[in-house]
Amino acid sequence: MIRKFFKTGNGWSLFIPKVIIELLKINPENDSIEMEIENEVLKIKKVNTNNME
Repeated sequence: MIRKFFKTGNGWSLFIPKVIIELLKINPENDSIEMEIENEVLKIKKVNTNNME
């Protein structure tokens, strides 16, 4: 799946299809995510906010 970034305000956004959100079991209204880069690959994962301080 190829996507392009689009400008929003002073930053850039990336549209993530609903099917990807569902596969990651993310509720966009309540959940937080963590992003990390490893070997030029962007990784996105759901964060368990119950353990966050």
